[in-house]
Amino acid sequence: MEAEKWGRRIRAFRKLKGFTQEGFAKELGVSVSILGEIERGNRMPSLDLLMRVVSILNITIDDLTPPEENE
Repeated sequence: MEAEKWGRRIRAFRKLKGFTQEGFAKELGVSVSILGEIERGNRMPSLDLLMRVVSILNITIDDLTPPEENE
């Protein structure tokens, strides 16, 4: 479940900043299939990858962090 939240936010910010999945994967230094797995929530991004994501997208880690759900 947690991986899905990260993946959705990464995909949303990627699209907001105008990156294609292919272009963004190249910038990150990962394959399109790995980025796709992360965006679909099938793979949890590493801290190193998250730091590269925020750097490339010019956002903060707080921007990217999924909000806490109050149940």
